[in-house]
Amino acid sequence: MLVSALLTSLGINSGLCILFFTLYSVLRKQPINYDVYIPRLVAEGKQNQASHFRLERLLPSPGWVRRAWILSEDELLASSGLDAVVFQRLITFSLRVFALAGVIGIFVLLPLNCLGDQLEDVDFANFSNNSLDVFTISNVKNGSKWLWFHFASVYAVTIWTCYLLYYEYNYISAKRIECFYSSKPQPHQFTILVRGIPVSQGSSVSDSVDKFFSEYYPSTYLSHMVVRRTNKLRGLIGESKKLYKRITHLQSDPNQQRAGCCGCLGLFRRHRADLVDQCEKKLGDLEENVRMQQSEVSSSEEETRAAFVSFKSQYAAATVFHLQQSVNPTEWVTERAPEPNDVYWPFFSSSFMKRWIYKIVVIVACILLTILFLIPVVIVQGLTNLNQLEVLFPFLTSILKITFVSSVITGYLPSLILQLFLKSVPPIMEFLSSIQGYIAHSEIIKSACNKVIWFTIWNVFFATVFSGTVLYQVSIFLDPKSIPARLAVAVPAQASFFIAYVVTSGWTSAATELFRVIPFICSLLRRPCAGNTEELEIPTIPYHRDIPRILFFGLLGTTYFFLAPLILPFLLIYFCLAFIIFRNQFINVYRSNNETGGRFWPNVHNSMIFSLVLMHAIAVGIFTLKKLSMASTLIFPLPVLTLLFNEYCRKRFLPIFSSYSAESLIKKDRQDENDPSMPEFFSKLVSAYQDPALMPIQYSSGRDDTRTTPLLSTEAEAEAEAEDGDGDGDGEEAHRF
Repeated sequence: MLVSALLTSLGINSGLCILFFTLYSVLRKQPINYDVYIPRLVAEGKQNQASHFRLERLLPSPGWVRRAWILSEDELLASSGLDAVVFQRLITFSLRVFALAGVIGIFVLLPLNCLGDQLEDVDFANFSNNSLDVFTISNVKNGSKWLWFHFASVYAVTIWTCYLLYYEYNYISAKRIECFYSSKPQPHQFTILVRGIPVSQGSSVSDSVDKFFSEYYPSTYLSHMVVRRTNKLRGLIGESKKLYKRITHLQSDPNQQRAGCCGCLGLFRRHRADLVDQCEKKLGDLEENVRMQQSEVSSSEEETRAAFVSFKSQYAAATVFHLQQSVNPTEWVTERAPEPNDVYWPFFSSSFMKRWIYKIVVIVACILLTILFLIPVVIVQGLTNLNQLEVLFPFLTSILKITFVSSVITGYLPSLILQLFLKSVPPIMEFLSSIQGYIAHSEIIKSACNKVIWFTIWNVFFATVFSGTVLYQVSIFLDPKSIPARLAVAVPAQASFFIAYVVTSGWTSAATELFRVIPFICSLLRRPCAGNTEELEIPTIPYHRDIPRILFFGLLGTTYFFLAPLILPFLLIYFCLAFIIFRNQFINVYRSNNETGGRFWPNVHNSMIFSLVLMHAIAVGIFTLKKLSMASTLIFPLPVLTLLFNEYCRKRFLPIFSSYSAESLIKKDRQDENDPSMPEFFSKLVSAYQDPALMPIQYSSGRDDTRTTPLLSTEAEAEAEAEDGDGDGDGEEAHRF
């Protein structure tokens, strides 16, 4: 790729960024766009609809940048949780790593590469027609003593990165424990999920659970909630919600509020009124159907062999979770319970065989998706080679000779096409993870995040570097001895493409995240059809989309900083944009529904370790090709030491992210004993894990109050109701103290 092609891509993406920033700074001030740009503030009542027009609304202003900049970590933790803090620390960690790498790369390595003449001398008089390869290590002469600067930089950046990885792992681990001590008691801390519950003849799952835990944990067992098959019921409830929203929209239509209408408009109003009556009648029938289905589901025949079991202390719940409960390891299998609002209820209805088949289906689907994605990669690689395009499409020869057109095709179009295809990967991986058997939304997102990370590394990095057939790419990794040499040849050759990719996928994606292009367009299309009572939706940050992108840029920066240091300024600009933009989004847009306590940081750590080892493998191959065998030999200890460092971190910090220690749990239990709100907490814990599909619904008007009473109740609740004179004592769940 020529410098002119990179400058063209840089100009297009810079223009888009400026456009999105300007539009955002104006449109965010318009009250009609509050649901797009500040939905969280509106939902929290911190932003009211402006009642009068001000000229200031039409002028772009950078005030939001200052508010995002001064946001402290404690404020972010209080408002968005530890996951948001860890996500921001990932960005600051990347900034720190590539700040040092940028200083070394730009001020030391880049001049050395330009002064080399292995390929050609840099023509500063006709700078735009230089090939970007002259700025890479490929331009340094074989055996040159200047290569020792590249060798030293590999050691320096590896040591700096490992130091920061240790610091962040240690800091986030301490922060996780600190947040645990300072948090209020949460239901999932006192609860475990039990699967594979054996049921004797003539008994129910609920009876088996109560009998087992009453016998073996009599002093700590509190209550349980059996999981039921509610997939069909959940579909009816979803249909009821859609019908209710339709009725609400019809009733809030402006034509319905006009008085004194006649003629065609009057007929239209009467027709609309009849439609509302029909929908309300259908909604009433649906509610009755839901009530009947809930009664059927409440029977023991609809119980699954799984239950949420709660205990009187966190230490007791952790003890049960870590112990094998039965001589038969397939019975009374314990799992960590997610937060009540984090439970993914649909998959509880699936049998063991169905879950096992789904796992195989997911593996096969991921492999097929990986293979199919090579098609756009091949297309992208074809666009980067003008000579190949002229051979394949000779009728385009005259057009491709136009400098601007050729610059757009080779510099901007390939990375844009690849980015558009990559947009579909996170939702696909999220869907595949949802059918894989996870019981929590956060676990689904975490699994999808891992899938997207490795999919991106393989299909964007390796598939681009080793352009060719699938068998060719696989054969490379079947011969480990040849990997460094092949990487040393292939990776520097794709430096120009990845620089353009960082600009397109990084800069523009950050700007579109701020401008929220898709939500804004959807809001424009929805306004003519939506009623005034439409419910405001507050989104959650898609970690499975943004974390893999940041980690992939970290891999590019780590592997290319000594090969093609020209990539570093573009990476630093992206991380600076991401730092400000995501802080702004946490303030105004995103809220945290499910908190994992920063449990995705070990995946971040592992990804960075992989990037370092990959850099070492490339360095060995490069110095071998450059006839500097001593440097190749001295690089060998680096990957070994890096992997030993990773093993130490795994032993030292990973257990903190898996579970809390007995010391922490006992200390927290003792602290909670003095909390006067604990009795109220335990009373709510009894019903915390009730399936939302079994909760009463009331959308239509004029329904009896008896239809809104909870379908399932605990014995403690039933006794309390009996004391008040209105309990029927039909609860099935045990509540013991």
